[in-house]
Amino acid sequence: MRPTGTTRRGALTATGAAALAAVLAGCGDGAGGEAGSGRSGAAATAARAAAVRAEKRIRTAAARTSLELLGRYERVAGAHPSAAAALAPLREAVRAHAEALAPSGGRAAGAAPSPAPPDDARAAVKELAAAERRASDTHLAALVDAPPELARLLASVAAADAAHAFLLTGIAKEVSS
Repeated sequence: MRPTGTTRRGALTATGAAALAAVLAGCGDGAGGEAGSGRSGAAATAARAAAVRAEKRIRTAAARTSLELLGRYERVAGAHPSAAAALAPLREAVRAHAEALAPSGGRAAGAAPSPAPPDDARAAVKELAAAERRASDTHLAALVDAPPELARLLASVAAADAAHAFLLTGIAKEVSS
């Protein structure tokens, strides 16, 4: 015969179900315009417009950061042909990041010209690694204000930038001066 009353398994199941219900109840579309949300239609529209403007601003700045980094890659590859082949896959990844970050999925606006790379190929690749670290930090800092979907993209790009910095450190050791 089965014991009556509350069992440990039953209590854990009920607790898990209650927690799941609480999480699901908190998941909305985030629009704030639902009935009973306390916002008027005009306020909700203004809030959505402000969110769109903020996302565009964050995307534009992030795309500009990636474009500046792409410019550095191109300058280093042009000045140091011995490093160009090793830099090509990383440069293409940075190009893809700039396109993904561009507002409305289009091409990002041009970035400021990058400084001339050092004459030494190793030093140029090391500077490129430092630029990747700075770009990663910039993308991470933008996460705070970004909406969830853009935050995931920025986190991925920041992680890729950090990985590129690590790879560039190895390339710098192998490249001939």
